[in-house]
Amino acid sequence: MSSLANKVAIVTGASSGIGRAAAKLFAAEGAKLVVSARRQAELDELVTEIEEAGAAAIAVAGDIKAEATARRLVDVAKERFGGLDVAFNNAGATGEMGSVPDISVAGWDETLATNLTSAFLNARHQIPAMVERGGGSLIFTSTFVGYSIGFPGLGAYAASKAGLIGLAQVIAAEFGAQRIRANALLPGGTDTPAGRTVISTPEMRKFVEGLHALKRLAEPEEIARSALYLASDASSFMTGSALLVDGGISVART
Repeated sequence: MSSLANKVAIVTGASSGIGRAAAKLFAAEGAKLVVSARRQAELDELVTEIEEAGAAAIAVAGDIKAEATARRLVDVAKERFGGLDVAFNNAGATGEMGSVPDISVAGWDETLATNLTSAFLNARHQIPAMVERGGGSLIFTSTFVGYSIGFPGLGAYAASKAGLIGLAQVIAAEFGAQRIRANALLPGGTDTPAGRTVISTPEMRKFVEGLHALKRLAEPEEIARSALYLASDASSFMTGSALLVDGGISVART
């Protein structure tokens, strides 16, 4: 049996990169999908691909920072597919870059709203739906930046993503007895459209690849497979964890 058979999953940030790869993988593993991002056209294309492969999905475009979007995602999961079992809260952005004294307050607030507050708003609605379902798995896309490495210029990003680890730990402690698990996924450098905004030149790419023990960037599908592990019963005794899938960037010194 497929690892997510009879499961209903929400995937945010699904229009490209890790979110898109995860949505396709979750669908291939039997899940019914509610996919979300800002771009309707890209979501519609993703849903078409999933449906052509014989799975079920529906697109809900919206601003991840708005609580109305979080509420709607859960409502659609319940109305169309009967409930919610898995939530991959993956949407995020690098945000304003610069040294800490140079980041504007507006840039700081926007980055935290996009990466951290949005995850809180989503969890706020996802958890009650999972309680109704008898359990579930929440996954938050964090990062090694601000966890194992301080990367210059990414103060707002690092703070917002580190906050997701604390959020996952508290949810794990609060709702473990109700069979709800919450974990943070910490990718290393990954070849995504968003990642290329930071790794923007061949020289920068070579430098970042060299920071990893594996001397390369991840493909989105590689990170998606780790998200699948956290979503499925393969990780049934894992909660409150920060799972590094970072190509050894946290340990490499050569």
